[in-house]
Amino acid sequence: MSQVASTAYLLVWSLCGVVAYFLAVGIEQVAAQSMWLMTNAARLGGVVLVVAGLYQLSPLKHACLAKCRTPLQFILSSWRDRYGGAFRMGLEHGAYCLGCCWLLFVILFPLGIMNIAVMALVTLLIYAEKSLSIGQQIGRLAGVGLIAYGVLMGLLAVVPPIGM
Repeated sequence: MSQVASTAYLLVWSLCGVVAYFLAVGIEQVAAQSMWLMTNAARLGGVVLVVAGLYQLSPLKHACLAKCRTPLQFILSSWRDRYGGAFRMGLEHGAYCLGCCWLLFVILFPLGIMNIAVMALVTLLIYAEKSLSIGQQIGRLAGVGLIAYGVLMGLLAVVPPIGM
């Protein structure tokens, strides 16, 4: 039965990855044809960072994180019998884990989707939030940092380069 729950959990993340891929491809195609999007890419990236930072501080994030942090407690409190129940448990747990991390993956777009340093930092942040006793404080600090960096990106995008 645990394999059924794991399969459902993996299904949630796989579907999210497929949706993210097609959204990224679509946005890239639209951006290539829109001068406005190209001109305002830094501002839009700043907005994404601010939204991610605000989400880090939100009650929804903390509710999802509470369920995702303790899989054993989730299993004990959400137990369902049979294969259908195990599949539902896997879907629910996957949704909670996706709910606490999805915007941290979205920030990879403005920060550099193939930037190994950024990917490592996001990975460490997710690990710290889920595994360390001070994870919630680290997540809040990251939220404040994302908001500040997003605002800074937006402000710097408004200031014209020197010499223009």
